[in-house]
Amino acid sequence: MAADHTHTGRVHRLTQGPDWDLAPDYGPVLPAAAALAVATATIPSAGPSAGPSAAPPTIPSAGPSAAPPTGHLAGPDWQQPLDVLGTVLVPPQARPAPAALPPEPFTLLPQLPQVALPALPALPAMPAPLAPQAPHSAPPQAPAARRGRRTLGLPAGLGLGRGERERERERLTAAIRTPLHRSFRIAVIGLKGGVGKTSTTLALGSVLAEIRADKVVAVDANPDTGTLSKRVHRETGATVHDMLAAEATITGYMDVRRFTSLTPSGLEVLANDSDPAIANSFSGEHYRRLVDLLARQYPIILADCGTGLLHSSMRAVLDLADQLVITATTSIDGASSADATLEWLYTNGYGSLAQRSVTLISSVRSSGRTIRVEELVAHFENRCRGVVVLPFDEHLALGGEFDPAKLRPKTRRAYLDLTALVAEGMHFAPPAAGPHAAAALQ
Repeated sequence: MAADHTHTGRVHRLTQGPDWDLAPDYGPVLPAAAALAVATATIPSAGPSAGPSAAPPTIPSAGPSAAPPTGHLAGPDWQQPLDVLGTVLVPPQARPAPAALPPEPFTLLPQLPQVALPALPALPAMPAPLAPQAPHSAPPQAPAARRGRRTLGLPAGLGLGRGERERERERLTAAIRTPLHRSFRIAVIGLKGGVGKTSTTLALGSVLAEIRADKVVAVDANPDTGTLSKRVHRETGATVHDMLAAEATITGYMDVRRFTSLTPSGLEVLANDSDPAIANSFSGEHYRRLVDLLARQYPIILADCGTGLLHSSMRAVLDLADQLVITATTSIDGASSADATLEWLYTNGYGSLAQRSVTLISSVRSSGRTIRVEELVAHFENRCRGVVVLPFDEHLALGGEFDPAKLRPKTRRAYLDLTALVAEGMHFAPPAAGPHAAAALQ
């Protein structure tokens, strides 16, 4: 292969430099048609005539005048090396088509034999849920007898576990929060002074205001210069007479609030005049007008009453009252005065109000003769709806400014029982009380 017509030239070496002689010499590069003819001629024939004596094939001329073999596409540039290494690139249209491969049969995997799993044992049937059983209830008792035995002045929670005490307190709280559809009026009365009427009014109103979160007001309805306003910190010098004088200008709560004093528990106090002559002029008609104004803004109204049941203001208090609290003590005169109060109510047309009333028995320390608490409870529980016993407390005995935080735990528990018992009477309150019933809450 020495003739110059068999090649088109040699591959150019690298650019002159230190490594220029390291480029390989590929020898002569044949045109694509000639290369294919040589490759075909050098493959031995598979027939019987093939042998070593076969004549070597002749390489067609690669000169510029040589015509491309039949069956090949002619191109102007593809016979020349097309890259820097001298590789001859054959166009796609000049490449032989690949032989089609026979399709292989698609065979599935041999199916695995199915193995039967052993059956699981059946689960035992769940027992049916037990039907709820109604709690055992004791035979119904009269409210007075049930309350009388519950509040014998014993230590709070005696014989009860912590869970039972919590449930009992929740029950009392729920009773105190009994819903109201109109203003509820409570009167604290007694024929004798010094039996705890004012302390009971403040304690009862404080518990109601704190637990119910309602607006609660206590009115000094004592025509004999009561001490209600002296037991609290006064925010104003206004009295019930000042409020009645401004009756025409009162249209909302803030118009009433400027006449009252607010206690830390949320209870509001409306004072009476300290002058006995002016206080004694507070009549029944004045009280009715006052309640008519207060009932529009306060869900609960308490009246701290005096000792005179025959006073005109006291008649109005009884006519408008929904619930009475009779105060008594363990002393002979304190117990007898409470009994006389109930007797007067039964004989003067207030029997229904007396039957719904609650009696509070305050324990006293006296050198004189006293009556056993159990005997008093047994007596009064047959004359009213319920009885609560209040233990002796030094803070109440002093008679100074009332502060619920200074009360003994047993005293606070007794007042909680009293408030719950009074609130249960909200279910028994008639739709209206007396011929001059106050307007419903707006």
